[in-house]
Amino acid sequence: MWSDARRRVPILKAMRTLDRSRQLQQRAEHLLPGGVDSPVRAFRAVGGDPPFVVRAEGAYLWDADGNRYIDYFGSWGPMILGHAFPAVVEAIQQAAAHSASFGASTPAEAELAGLIKAAVPSIEKLRFVSSGTEATMSAIRLARGFTNRKYIIKFEGCYHGHADGLLVKAGSGVATFGIPGSAGVPEEIAHFTLALPYNDISAVEAAFAARPQQIAAIILEPVAGNMGCVPPHPGYLAALREITKRDGALLIFDEVMTGFRVAHGGAQQLYGITPDLTCLGKIIGGGLPCGVFGGRAETMDMLAPLGPVYQAGTLSGNPLAMAAGVATLGHLARNCEAVYVNIDETSRLVAEGVADVLSEAGVPVTTNRVGAMWTWFFTHQPVVDFATAATSDTARFGVFHRAMMESGVWLPPSQFEAIFLGTAHTPEIVEATLTAARQAVASLHEAQPAR
Repeated sequence: MWSDARRRVPILKAMRTLDRSRQLQQRAEHLLPGGVDSPVRAFRAVGGDPPFVVRAEGAYLWDADGNRYIDYFGSWGPMILGHAFPAVVEAIQQAAAHSASFGASTPAEAELAGLIKAAVPSIEKLRFVSSGTEATMSAIRLARGFTNRKYIIKFEGCYHGHADGLLVKAGSGVATFGIPGSAGVPEEIAHFTLALPYNDISAVEAAFAARPQQIAAIILEPVAGNMGCVPPHPGYLAALREITKRDGALLIFDEVMTGFRVAHGGAQQLYGITPDLTCLGKIIGGGLPCGVFGGRAETMDMLAPLGPVYQAGTLSGNPLAMAAGVATLGHLARNCEAVYVNIDETSRLVAEGVADVLSEAGVPVTTNRVGAMWTWFFTHQPVVDFATAATSDTARFGVFHRAMMESGVWLPPSQFEAIFLGTAHTPEIVEATLTAARQAVASLHEAQPAR
């Protein structure tokens, strides 16, 4: 896909300046809270200045000062084919030529729905929304309407968007900023959310024993990505499936991150578990705002206009997002085996390679990886839940992040976010990343030791 000439271009650039980005940040701070539209973009957890991106191509980002970076967050997951993938760009351009929005049904909605259903057979019917937050909050409402129950179970460190009832111990951004939940969420709403430790099946059994036939659903990331990458223990997902089935509750997989990433059919394909409802986002929109929730037909038919559970979205099924999604998922379907073998192996080389560099330098690190998502936790102990993820030395991670940025490698600016790559990350990029890590180790030794 990418020419040899582009591959041979040197990756690293010394003595980066961010003068223009600082000016843009200062202007933004007068207009936007914190100068950002999503908190983790502010770099407050890692220090340093957030570059302002002006363009991207393949595995690279360019900022307003002309600095180039290897991208390891991929717009927080969607860019599995790399930035400005030609087929996706062409599809968006063609759709835009016919208008950016209709507010009416289009043929592309069913086309994209068909691609999703073919990859994720547990989804018999689905509804498009415009974000992962919309998908999860709508799935919760549907689960409550279908079961006529009020309580839901979520897990500490799992983030399911910023809907009121899902911000209890929500990991990711709230963990990055040390916020236990969120102001503005009434206790009466939070009361119906039971937050339990991830990977602890006994806690789930106890919750159901305390509230039999009262819990509407369990919602979880089948591979957690918002406390860093934390895989499920063997048998954990199967046990959740058995408990919910026995009690009449629904099992909701939030695969906004894992869908079409850890496998073509998501984590449910990887682990062989069939949930009642699935939430998707990120990759399905090819980089444009798009989300989905779907599941068994009898459950989905509870939605208006067929049933009593109301959900709506003026821009849902936006034609540009549908076009980008069809182009992306179509490419993945046609090249399924090659894509997933490629990104799994590339992820392994980067994740293990950088971990080796850190370990050889005496830096405590625990690496969790599932397919093309992983996290280097700056801790010596295994990370299996939010409590163990929280033992990470976030100050040392911040030093490492800044040093990698200086060497031209842009990691997610939080210890508690998963790292992503895509098909555009070449062997040359892998080697440049390892070189940057070796350079960054010196900065870590100059930092304060882990407490």
